[in-house]
Amino acid sequence: MTPLSPDRILDLDPREPTFFNDPYPAYHAIRQRSPAFFWKQFGMWCFASHADVTALFRDKRFGRQILHVATRNDLGWPEIPAHVKSFYDVEDHSLLSLEPPDHTRLRTLINRAFVSRQVERLAPRIEKLAHELIDGFEAKGSVELIEAFATPIPVIVIAELLGVPTDMAPQLLDWSHKMVAMYQFGRSRAAEDEAVKATQEFVAYLTAYIAERRKTPADDLISHLISAEAEGMKLTENELISTCILVLNAGHEATVHSLGNGVKAILEEGIDARAALSDEAGGERLVEEVLRFDAPLHLFTRYVLEDLEWNGLWLKKGDEIGLMLGAANRDPARFNDPDRLDPTRDPNPQQSFGGGIHFCVGAPLARLEMRVALNVLFERLPRLRLAQKPVYRDVYHFHGLERLDLEF
Repeated sequence: MTPLSPDRILDLDPREPTFFNDPYPAYHAIRQRSPAFFWKQFGMWCFASHADVTALFRDKRFGRQILHVATRNDLGWPEIPAHVKSFYDVEDHSLLSLEPPDHTRLRTLINRAFVSRQVERLAPRIEKLAHELIDGFEAKGSVELIEAFATPIPVIVIAELLGVPTDMAPQLLDWSHKMVAMYQFGRSRAAEDEAVKATQEFVAYLTAYIAERRKTPADDLISHLISAEAEGMKLTENELISTCILVLNAGHEATVHSLGNGVKAILEEGIDARAALSDEAGGERLVEEVLRFDAPLHLFTRYVLEDLEWNGLWLKKGDEIGLMLGAANRDPARFNDPDRLDPTRDPNPQQSFGGGIHFCVGAPLARLEMRVALNVLFERLPRLRLAQKPVYRDVYHFHGLERLDLEF
């Protein structure tokens, strides 16, 4: 591993409110000093340039797991603590954590549900849902948008896509929030215990629900995954459960943040959203730009699969590295005037969906949900404005609003 020089060490608490509310000035300062730096609080090398993040996503010498090429003993890792083992047992079968060939098999089975031509069929349902939600608060003249609009749309769409009853949405959200807390910096033992309890309850629910779907298949993702075959291979029961949990957790969490962050940015930057959304191409450009401007996920990790050198930095097998998505999206070496929200920006190689084999499988759905929901929102409420300064949640490395209070 490369020796640590003082100018390459970052001592920054990600739970510092000044940072997580607006991390971009810090990213610029970090990138100017050293685009590859050792973040003391995380204990790993991180990469803040667009060029590094883009290349590292695609370099097969880095992976989302390491235990397929080394043992815990080889790496000097302790065993997983007993009190969180059931959580990680589910994670072990998650598409997000797997490498080929298992990743390839699962991704092939899941992809068919999320290809653009399949997803586009959901546009009328998303539009109808957006109108129904606005009907519920339009007469009040004000709204807290995260709870009333940004959260229900993706969770209801994902529940319907999976085939899970939508009246389960509040429970699914509760389980999801508790499980996702395992990825946040500085998690507590209480958060771990809640995550494990949520995982066990979620698994029990899905086990029973999948058994029911085996008896009475329907036109939903769970039924299709039960029956799907790719080159003669099916999902195991554990893979099926983990996949359903991942689809729900990843399928709504980032979209909630993206919608909230996007509306905030549009209003703060004085963008004419109705003009930008007036045609499909303009709407697509606006979605890409708000995803770049204020990404929902700011750090994504990889393991080093072999000893290697990266631009003069020596890394050893088993090291964990961090890819700084939010920083890469504001890199002036790649984006002209990166701190300006430009709805006409094209091309826009934003990194919010990741890259390589782990590029977000749900990206077409997230893009569609955002384009349709933003179009309906600004069409129905053209005088939308901020009622008070929005505050972000203390959930780094996720990046989303605590509340978004609006008037119209």
